[in-house]
Amino acid sequence: MCMLVTLHLKAAGQGARPQRNKPAISPAVETAVQARERLNKALQNRDLLKSIGEYDEYQPLEARPIREMRAIFECLGSYGYGLGPAPRREPSGLVAIFGLQPQHISRTEKVGSGCYNKLTKIELKLGFPQLDAYGMARRSRASNSLEAYYRRLKRERKERSDKKGGVSSDNKKKVDDTFFVITTEEANSAARDAVRCLEHAMVIIAGEKNIYRTIVTPTMKKDDDGDEDDDDEQELSPFHKKACVAAYSYVVGSVVDRALDIIETVFLKEGGIGQTSGSSKDGSTSASTLSIAEAHAAAAAGLRMLDGVRMLGPSLAKLCEMSVGDQKTESNTSIAAVLCIAIHRTTVKNAARTLENLAKAIQDDPAKGKLNRPPNASVSSVSRDVVHAIRAISPFVSAYKSVSKRRALPWDPNMGEDAGEMDSFVRYLVMRLLNNLKGKAIEYTQDGKEDSQNKAHIFMINNAFYLLEELGNNEPDVLQPADSDYYRISGSWFNDKMNKMMESEKKKYLEDWEALNVHLTAVDNNELEFLKHDSKTLSHESGRLIKQRFSGFNESFERTYQLHKNLCIIDPCLRLSLQQDVTAVFVPRYRRFFEKYTRVKFSKKHQGEYAKFTPERIEEMMGEIFVDP
Repeated sequence: MCMLVTLHLKAAGQGARPQRNKPAISPAVETAVQARERLNKALQNRDLLKSIGEYDEYQPLEARPIREMRAIFECLGSYGYGLGPAPRREPSGLVAIFGLQPQHISRTEKVGSGCYNKLTKIELKLGFPQLDAYGMARRSRASNSLEAYYRRLKRERKERSDKKGGVSSDNKKKVDDTFFVITTEEANSAARDAVRCLEHAMVIIAGEKNIYRTIVTPTMKKDDDGDEDDDDEQELSPFHKKACVAAYSYVVGSVVDRALDIIETVFLKEGGIGQTSGSSKDGSTSASTLSIAEAHAAAAAGLRMLDGVRMLGPSLAKLCEMSVGDQKTESNTSIAAVLCIAIHRTTVKNAARTLENLAKAIQDDPAKGKLNRPPNASVSSVSRDVVHAIRAISPFVSAYKSVSKRRALPWDPNMGEDAGEMDSFVRYLVMRLLNNLKGKAIEYTQDGKEDSQNKAHIFMINNAFYLLEELGNNEPDVLQPADSDYYRISGSWFNDKMNKMMESEKKKYLEDWEALNVHLTAVDNNELEFLKHDSKTLSHESGRLIKQRFSGFNESFERTYQLHKNLCIIDPCLRLSLQQDVTAVFVPRYRRFFEKYTRVKFSKKHQGEYAKFTPERIEEMMGEIFVDP
């Protein structure tokens, strides 16, 4: 009879079928924001399962197999297969399914093996052969259903990648047991598919619950409402109902287990949590380190998966939950229930690791390093990478809060309600970036060139201006769009920090131009002696004092101008502003000096050579310094 149950349940097929109505947005191209909006609407719908995934729950059993299996289950009943009295000791197989604690459930199988914990692969021995047959048969069907769906998504993702000329994670070659570059699109697609698998798992579990209620539940009513007046009624086992629930938990637990393995596989391959981030101890950069671009792709993917787990987790747990009703067994200690908790706990842990990897990558800049900096002192690639990183993670405010509430982070040791918001992490990333930029600026000064110090200041000005333009919030009272491309840091600390840094670096930069004023000091009237026969011509000694000042200025100005004229300023407005600031440093003083001493003749033959730069010419030259990127 149990063999017949097995044959019927395996032949029945999966408890889900494709939806008839196609979604408005294809799940294969759905963005994180679109997915969140869709899931929010779905959670507000009473019939949640109609609004998620691409499949509907389905009863695959036909009427005749249902009648046959019900007859078998009723025949065997609570303890109908035994000749003696029902045993009073709990079957050992029930202990493996119930009484589990979430903190004791961890990965026992290799990531990507198709299984997270070996408990979902054990052979059922619940003390009731018909329930063992049901559990083993439907476990195989349910887990294979999710596996087939996952393989289809991977195949479709590979086809899309091949069309675009990319390389999917499955086709990456390995070097020193590490994967090559993680791309944002690849990580995002993998995270999207992981959430789709979680949605599909819920539909499969709902279908399995339908099958359970059709086949197993009717026999449980006999336990609750048995007819005491029937003299032929067999003795009922006190563990029958618990075994029924255990069999169901075993079936749906295998689905949750596979979904958990899929999510962790994405974290390992596309999320790079198996790789380090930053430089090695000896300062070198190995092939296994994550660049900032890779780390931010992984962090955004991790938060996207956590977003899905956070929103769907309670509904998934409710689908897996089934009460025993014996006043002793807690329903949240079954294998399925603790695996539901493990999904959230593991995803939070792994998402936290991707965030830590991102912060470390920004600090160490493994792919570029301090020595790699733009020759023209323009915007560093690390600044652009960090802007992209902040924009990539900015939509996942609630997912980040799930991490910070449950994990003590290097930038936010508080947990629970005292945990920080996304802004605290963004601030930490910005501070790591500024430390990185300062290190690069110091490297400029160690080049030993005349313009090295100037390049260091211009480099910091350019990067501060870029960050302010990209992330600064000039209109704090205006509601920001949800689109991450328009993300702005709301706290005033960022604008204050960037403006203060720009002013500090600008002040240091202008000191080089202020050195020109040393040559523009006035000559004491007591030292000016005119020729007796010409009241406008200075004597040789007096003229020499003015010649020295003009000569010193001309030489210093020409040298300074040559050093500065080809420095890069990234923005036309910033360039004009800095030109005006440079002009204000010395030109007004030079104009007064020029107008005062060109009125007298301090050189008989070469006065034009000494006073070769008119104030107008210098202002014109000041409008020509600095170049575009």
